[in-house]
Amino acid sequence: MSPEGVGKDRVPHCGQNIEKGHNYEYLSLSELQPASCLILIAKVVVRGLLRSGKGEDMLLVRRCMWLWYDWRAAAIADDEGTILDDEQWDGFLDQRSVVARLECIAAGGLTPEARTLLERFPDALPRVHGESDLPQADWPLPSQKAQQAVDQAAIAMATLGVAQAAGDPDRRLEHLMRASDEMRSTFITMEARLVEWVGLFLPEARFGADRSALGKTVSEAESLEHLSKTLDVSMPPVGPGKSEWKSLKEWGQSVSVFRGQLDRLENAIRNLSEQHLPSLSALLGPLLAARLCVEAHGRMRLARLPAGTLQVLGAEKAFFNHLKTGAPPPKHGHIFMHPWISRSPRWVRGKISRTVAAKASIAAKIDAFEGEPWGEQEMRELEQKVEDIRQAHSSPPSRRG
Repeated sequence: MSPEGVGKDRVPHCGQNIEKGHNYEYLSLSELQPASCLILIAKVVVRGLLRSGKGEDMLLVRRCMWLWYDWRAAAIADDEGTILDDEQWDGFLDQRSVVARLECIAAGGLTPEARTLLERFPDALPRVHGESDLPQADWPLPSQKAQQAVDQAAIAMATLGVAQAAGDPDRRLEHLMRASDEMRSTFITMEARLVEWVGLFLPEARFGADRSALGKTVSEAESLEHLSKTLDVSMPPVGPGKSEWKSLKEWGQSVSVFRGQLDRLENAIRNLSEQHLPSLSALLGPLLAARLCVEAHGRMRLARLPAGTLQVLGAEKAFFNHLKTGAPPPKHGHIFMHPWISRSPRWVRGKISRTVAAKASIAAKIDAFEGEPWGEQEMRELEQKVEDIRQAHSSPPSRRG
C-alpha cells in the first residue's frame, strides 16, 4: 500500500511537504521544564528549531513512528498505535520460502516488506514482532493458514539445526573431552584398586613405571604363581582361591580395556583438535588446546576472550575465592598443564603464564578466523621468550619484611 494520494490523514514521508494535520507540533521552549524536555525527546523526533515572530524559540517536532515487521508483513504505526501504512507478502507459502524469511529475521535482517516501508518512512524505528517497546496496535498478524506454514517451517529449521550440530567441531570436542574425563576418573579408581589388590598377595611387588601395564599383566597371568614370576617376586604362603583369582583376573582385564578406550579417546581428541585448532594445538599441544576450547564453550568464544581470562581459565573456584575472601588471585588455570609452566620454578610461573596466554590468545584468533596456521618458527620464538624469563629470574625473590 502506497501513501501517495491518501490526503492529509497520512504522515508525510520522504519527498512530501510539511503541512498542518500531519502530527507535527510546535512547542515553546520557554514553557518546557527540564524534566519535560527529557520525556519529550524520548517520544518525538525533533525536526527543527524555529524562532517565532515574538522572538520566542520554538521546536518543530514529530511523534515517533514504528516499523513493525514479522516474516510475512510489515506495518508503520505512530506512538499511539495508529496503523499508517502496511505491506504484506503475497507469495506462495512453500516451506523453502518461509524458512528463508525466518532465517533472514533470525540473522537480524529486514524482510523486503520492511525495507519497502523503511524507504517510505526513513525515520521509523524498525522493531521485529514481539519486542517490548512496540506500542499496542492492530498489527497485521498471519492467518491460520500462514501460521500453520510457519509452524512447519520452524520444525524443519529445528530439525536441520540439530543435524548441523552433529557436525559442529566444538560440540564434538566437548563430548570427547567429557567422555575422556569420565573414563580417566573411572580408570584411575579401578587401577588403584588393582594395585592394592595385587599388593595384598604380593607385598614385595614394586610397579613404578610398569603400573600402566599392570592390568594387562594380571589379565594374561594363568595363576598367582605365574604373576609372581612375571613380577619377579616370591610366592606368598597363602594365595587366593579359584573364584577370587578369577575375580582379580577379570578386574585386571577391565583395567586393561579401560586403558585402551582412554588411549583411543585421547587420540580422537588429538586428531580433531589439530584440525579445528591447528595453531593453538601447535603452541600448547592438542589435548590442552581442546580443553581450553571446551572450557570456553567454543572456538569463537575462546578467540574473543582476553589473554588474562584465558590464563586463568579453569581456575574459577580460586578466582571467586579471591573475590570473596581476599585470598591471592590464581596465576594460572588449565594452562598450568603445559610443561613450560609446570616444570618452571614457582616464582616465574606467573610471568611465563602471562607470556604463554598472550600467545595462545593470538593463536586462538588465528584458528577462529582461519588465518595462516603457526609453524615451528613461532614456537621457537615463544620458547626463547620463556627461556629468557627463566634466566632473568633464576633466583627466587627475597621475602619482604
